[in-house]
Amino acid sequence: MHIFDRVREISLVSSAGSILSWDQETYLPSGSADYRSQQLSYLAAHAHKLATSEDFLKSLAEAEAQDNGSDIILSANLRELRRESDRSVKIPTDLVARESTAQSAGHHAWIAARKASDFSLFAPHLETLVDFALQKADLWGYSNEPYDALLEGYERATSTADIASMFDKLVEHLAPLSAKAVEKTKALSPQLPPGPYPVSAQQDFNALVAAEIGFDFHHGRIDTTTHPFCTTLGPQDIRLTTRYEENDFTSSLFGVMHEAGHGMYEQGLPTADFGLPSGSAVSLGIHESQSRLWENQVGRSPEFWEKFYPIAREHFHQLRDFPLENFLQYIHRAEFTPIRVESDEATYDLHIILRFRIERMLLNREIKVSEVPSTWNDLFRESFGFSPPDDAHGCLQDIHWSMGGIGYFPTYTLGNINAAQLFQAATSVPEIAAATAAANYAPLLAWLRQNVHAHGATLDPSALIQKATGKPPSTQAYLAHLKSRYL
Repeated sequence: MHIFDRVREISLVSSAGSILSWDQETYLPSGSADYRSQQLSYLAAHAHKLATSEDFLKSLAEAEAQDNGSDIILSANLRELRRESDRSVKIPTDLVARESTAQSAGHHAWIAARKASDFSLFAPHLETLVDFALQKADLWGYSNEPYDALLEGYERATSTADIASMFDKLVEHLAPLSAKAVEKTKALSPQLPPGPYPVSAQQDFNALVAAEIGFDFHHGRIDTTTHPFCTTLGPQDIRLTTRYEENDFTSSLFGVMHEAGHGMYEQGLPTADFGLPSGSAVSLGIHESQSRLWENQVGRSPEFWEKFYPIAREHFHQLRDFPLENFLQYIHRAEFTPIRVESDEATYDLHIILRFRIERMLLNREIKVSEVPSTWNDLFRESFGFSPPDDAHGCLQDIHWSMGGIGYFPTYTLGNINAAQLFQAATSVPEIAAATAAANYAPLLAWLRQNVHAHGATLDPSALIQKATGKPPSTQAYLAHLKSRYL
């Protein structure tokens, strides 16, 4: 069996696990969680066993020996499969199974702890998940600190030190910028007309917008969940989720545009290569660039709303006497809020940098799990000037740690940085700039298909940005965007 056939077999197992995970977040009855944990643990362990088997490793070695370098995509696939394999073989299958079980248990404990706003209910599970993270980091190996090994799984070919340096430089500009943006908002005090904005009307408007920007509903759908996400269940089977607030339709709308950005990236990957590196997203920092580009660069632009505000007025009667100028002030407001997913562009990255710092402290054993709430509150006060009112609005608000996603958070800010740089490069093309100014996004999506999606994971993230924009990744375009929009 050729190595690619073996990879596709693993993809079948992994995608079956994705279906069960999606169901767990959307429709699974609360009393059915225990058996679902067993199912997910089995599939995760089985996929890992296939990926580390002697037959898989033998097939990979044979394919590498036959590769003469004439086929660039073939060589790139083999190179990335070797990179993944070298990591996979270092992790025992029983550890994968035990971690999967711990993640399922941790996820349900997190739901209960968040509902009760009681970190102590989740703390033992987080302790277990941090221990698993450190075990894996030790098995993988790292140059400077454990975080390097975990980061590699989300954003390859970078380092914790590189991320920390970039974030330190960003904060120098972001801290005063966000403070000024918040003061400007206070002076304007923008408000949205009071609701209710019916959920059914939100669903219709969201679907219309998602389709208009390019999400293909013949190969995807939107469902409801507590924590919005996008997941791929197979080639051309992309699921978006969102949540609704009847007092503010923009919450679900921007959530859908964000997840549709993820979904359009997945829909733009080479379908025939599903499961192979050439048919997979390169990194979470690039994935997040797609979601943030459509949510913020496009979705919060005046040009977008010049087209879609009249349509929004047809869906929501409250907007009919509410001027577009006032609406733009509302969606461009900057506020210091304790909740990351409700924060604005001007303050969002302060939330991410806080989480990055805490994760490093945990992995370096500089703080104990029991100290997470107090550390969180102290760091939050430094950045935002106040402490969260409780754990639910503080250290329990995010789903990521409950799913073992330690090392994940930096990719959100990398996504913001990459999104601005990609959008700037795309709209430097006159035809795309003209179309975007008229809220015609087909040329923009086509540019992203060609310059980002089509490459799959055959280039490292920084190399992809360099190739697409002509420049290495930089905070320059992002800071210019923030200053232009908020100051």
